[in-house]
Amino acid sequence: MDYIPVPRVAVVIVAAGAGTRLGAGEPKAFVGLDDRTILAHALDGVLTVPTPMQIVVVAPANRVGEATAELDVRAGERRHLASVVVGGDTRQASVAAGLAALWGDIEVVLVHDAARALTPPEVFERVIAAVDETGWGIIPVIPVVDTLKRVDGARITAAVDRAELAAAQTPQGFRRDVLVTSYAAAGEEFTDDAALLQSQGHTVGTVAGDELSFKITTPADLERARQLVAPSSAGTSLSGTVQRARQVTPRVGIGTDVHAFTDQGTLWLAGLEWPGESALEGHSDGDAVAHAIVDALLSAAGLGDIGAHFGTARPEFAGAHGAAFLAETRRIVERAGFRIGNVAVQVQAARPKFAPRRAEAEQVLSDVLGAPVSVSATTTDGLGFVGAAEGVQAFAVAMLVAA
Repeated sequence: MDYIPVPRVAVVIVAAGAGTRLGAGEPKAFVGLDDRTILAHALDGVLTVPTPMQIVVVAPANRVGEATAELDVRAGERRHLASVVVGGDTRQASVAAGLAALWGDIEVVLVHDAARALTPPEVFERVIAAVDETGWGIIPVIPVVDTLKRVDGARITAAVDRAELAAAQTPQGFRRDVLVTSYAAAGEEFTDDAALLQSQGHTVGTVAGDELSFKITTPADLERARQLVAPSSAGTSLSGTVQRARQVTPRVGIGTDVHAFTDQGTLWLAGLEWPGESALEGHSDGDAVAHAIVDALLSAAGLGDIGAHFGTARPEFAGAHGAAFLAETRRIVERAGFRIGNVAVQVQAARPKFAPRRAEAEQVLSDVLGAPVSVSATTTDGLGFVGAAEGVQAFAVAMLVAA
């Protein structure tokens, strides 16, 4: 067995919930997804996190043996880092039981719901890094994409600005001393650990979460998770850290983007810089071609859109060039079990003159995506905002195949 140093990070996996809303007749974490339980899938994700961690599973008293058996089967060389403790009557009491089992060397604690069984290991790493950098409590979040309304019974009373909202996930990470002190001082129940810390004046920050980190709460959630871990048509399992959507090949998606010209900055279009041309206005570099491709790829994979993956929860993409968006999108779709087949883009613009640099643009885009990209360009014969040289519009079609 390779030597694994005493860890400074611990994860408390909360698996003691009754799962009443799931209606499965047994504790949620011990319900099967395929031939393995929700807890087993959660453990698979935790055990593939590169950072060594003490693992404390909090289970119902009558399921300690079952949870211990899961660790015996799954933990391998990290088995000596893992243990099971009995949970309490509430989530908060269960987390407190997990905290009581931490070793003296632990400095950073992650609290993770077993019900978020498909959470990728990258999310854990992002949380750990952010806690180390800031000293704050850190939670992963994803943008809220639905239109939200405030209601009173059957009546809508107001719209809610979703730009100020995000959906919280786990693992939530904290300095150990802050979390333990906050739990000791808690006088009421909170829905998550971040809320408990904030009630005592501590700062909580965010990192990007992941669409796969949804919480299995209802029968519909369970069915979604089962689809994600089901074998593909080729007979291969997508379990462990590569649980992904069942794939039908080929899959085709469409994307479009529009940006207006501005007097500020330099034009970036199709992954190229265009010196002397007016820039396109946008949250990033305004590269309408790159952004249309992103939406086409995500659409083909059934993974939402550019706003869901590159919104305010991903500040590292503010001002980023199109190539950064494309590289990250490629990573997202490949992690979901797809390979990019090809992409076709049409640019509608009165300027710049695209033909002289078409081959260069196609090469740059193809290199980033690892697949052929063809680009055509046209004008609109003076019609509309494109014809008036007020902006650029791009349309993209992408095809994905099973990896």
